[in-house]
Amino acid sequence: MRLGIVSGRRRHGKSYLLQALSERIGGLYVTAVREEGRLPAIQRFSDAIAVHAGLRPGTLRLTDWREVLANALDVTVRSRTPLLVIDELPYLLQHSSEIPGLLQQLYDERQRGTGAGPGPRVILCGSAMSVMHELLSGTKPLRGRAVVDLRLGAFDYRAARKLWQIDDPLTALQVHAVLGGAPGYRPVAARPHPNDGFTAWLSRTLLDPGRAVYSRTETEYLLREDPRITHHTLYYDILTAIAQGATTPTRIGAALERQRNAVTHPLDVLESTGYVQREQDILRPRHPVITLADPVIRFNQLITLPQAATVEQGFAEQAWQAAAPTFNSKILGPHFEDLARTFTRRYAHTLLPGGLPGPVGTTEVADPAARTKHEVDVIALALGERPQAPRARIALIGEAKATAARRGTGDLQRLEHIRSLLTDQGYDTTDATLALFSLHGFHPDLVDAAARRDDLLLVDLPGLYGIG
Repeated sequence: MRLGIVSGRRRHGKSYLLQALSERIGGLYVTAVREEGRLPAIQRFSDAIAVHAGLRPGTLRLTDWREVLANALDVTVRSRTPLLVIDELPYLLQHSSEIPGLLQQLYDERQRGTGAGPGPRVILCGSAMSVMHELLSGTKPLRGRAVVDLRLGAFDYRAARKLWQIDDPLTALQVHAVLGGAPGYRPVAARPHPNDGFTAWLSRTLLDPGRAVYSRTETEYLLREDPRITHHTLYYDILTAIAQGATTPTRIGAALERQRNAVTHPLDVLESTGYVQREQDILRPRHPVITLADPVIRFNQLITLPQAATVEQGFAEQAWQAAAPTFNSKILGPHFEDLARTFTRRYAHTLLPGGLPGPVGTTEVADPAARTKHEVDVIALALGERPQAPRARIALIGEAKATAARRGTGDLQRLEHIRSLLTDQGYDTTDATLALFSLHGFHPDLVDAAARRDDLLLVDLPGLYGIG
């Protein structure tokens, strides 16, 4: 017997892939239902086993989960490729917490089997990521027994553009800034198509209360995926505080007029679900910066909720016009910076003299003479260097700007100054490339400078998407 765990956020395509796999090889695929109790779930699973064995529903009268699981394994093992998929397992665990322990017993028993064919393959899947991750932790029954622990992520921004078939890279960036790369949004949000205009598309999808992808409805679905999220008001307030710029537990607590320790546990839950993330400074040990990792939640907290009354009265376009400055400064700008870091990790190696870089992130560089600090949007260490290591070799120092202005030599001079500060602080910047990422291109004198220099990289929007 072999065991695999598959987890991932809602709409990442887990069920789609597992159903396709089961159909292709003749496996048994069964999914749990949130609203279903213990006895109905046992009967429905029993019926699925009967049908898979070529019997009529109702033929099997199984009384407990051990019988259900044992029969499921016995039925699937008769196939050439014996596969059992239990999808949305966390729903079952709400009323049948003994299932992992029973699987452990069956696993251990079947490790001693001597049959000629392959043993059963079992895949456990779920969207409540914190629950799924705990299946293999500590003293949990299944610890040490899984050969696969697959966390299915979203498509990256380039793959998302291809999936949506968006022509204009700016539109692709805007769509990715509000939906991310979750492929499951395309079937429910592709009409009208973004190619018809971002404003028209947005007004009839994330800002349409009648659509399934309306951001308030979608955020509620996302938060309900984790059974540990019970006090929804507190979690909404924490998400709003982060969206508005509170980046540490202390600042989040202050924004909510609560003590720091009152938000520690909710933050841990949100991090385990993948809805928030903590970003470490690449160069120096300091408090990690807490940000929203899920674009839909970020859009909901910053755009939809403040404009909810207007949106739900049917004035989505007017609400969007009022919210556009917030979108540009607090969503599009930070998202462009994030994609610049993604570009550096995944695609810049073909353009950098040193090839593939090491860790990529952000940092603050002290400027004692000016009594200030410079925020660096993109910094990459050389391959093999560790974050926060003294005297590390730096491969790239970059700045990403999503403003309407083109970037010029003033931006280059700022990066050169930051490079000299890092050199003075003991870092090895000998082979560091200076990179400028711009939403609207560069002035001609900067383009001419880049043509003459080996240490300057200019990345516009088509370059970011690998177009041309």
